[in-house]
Amino acid sequence: MLTPFIFDDGDHLTIVLKRKNGQWVLSDEGHTYMHLSYELDERDLHRGTRQKIITNVLSTFHIDDLEGELVLPIENARYGDALYDFVQGLLKISDVTYLSRERIRSTYLEDFHLFIAETIPESKREFNWHHPERDPHGRYEVDCRINHGVRPVFVFALGTDGRTLDATIAILQFERWGLDFHSVGIFEDQEAINRKVLARLSDVCGKLFSGLDGNRPRIASHLIQHAGREPGALG
Repeated sequence: MLTPFIFDDGDHLTIVLKRKNGQWVLSDEGHTYMHLSYELDERDLHRGTRQKIITNVLSTFHIDDLEGELVLPIENARYGDALYDFVQGLLKISDVTYLSRERIRSTYLEDFHLFIAETIPESKREFNWHHPERDPHGRYEVDCRINHGVRPVFVFALGTDGRTLDATIAILQFERWGLDFHSVGIFEDQEAINRKVLARLSDVCGKLFSGLDGNRPRIASHLIQHAGREPGALG
C-alpha cells in the first residue's frame, strides 16, 4: 500500500493490507524495526527507555508486535480509521531516534548499566562506587567498579563534557591517594565531547572507547581481560 507518509530520512512507511488468520490486518512486514536498526542497536529497542516508549505506543494504538512484525487488526471494516491509527503508531515508534537530549542521556546510562550487567556477574561489580574511607560522601564516584583481578577496573560512562571532566578529576584524585587501578572510559559519542576536555581525560585514562554501540565485543573483552580472567571465563 503506497502512502504519502515517510520517516524523517525520506523512506516511506511500509504498510501492507492482507488476510491473517481469517481477518484483514495492516502489517509493516517488519520494516519499522528494521528501519530503526539502521541507527540503533536492535537490542536497545527491546529494553530500557526505548522499550517503554514503544510498548506504550503499541498499547495506545492496539498494534500487535508479532516477533518484529507490527500488525493492526481491522475491526468492523473501519479501514480508514485503522490506517490512520497504524500510521500514527509507526511514526511515534520511529520517534525513539529523536528523543530529547535528556531522554537520550538517560537511555545511554540505562544501556551502559545493562551492558555491564550482561558482561560482568553481579558478584564481581559495583555500580556508583566511591571509596568508603577516603570519600564517604561520594565526591569522586565511579560508574562501575569491577572488583576481582589483580587490580580493580574503574569504568566511567561518558555522556557529556561535564561527566568527562568529572571522570578526569576522579582519576587524578585516585592517583593522589595511591590507589592501584585500571581506568576505562566509554563515551556515548566521543565526537560530541569538547576537544580540550577529551584531551585532558586522554592523558590520564587507561583505555577509552569512542562509543558503546559498535564496540560491545571489544569493550567486553577488554573489561574481562583487565579484570583478571580470560574472555568467557567469568561465572
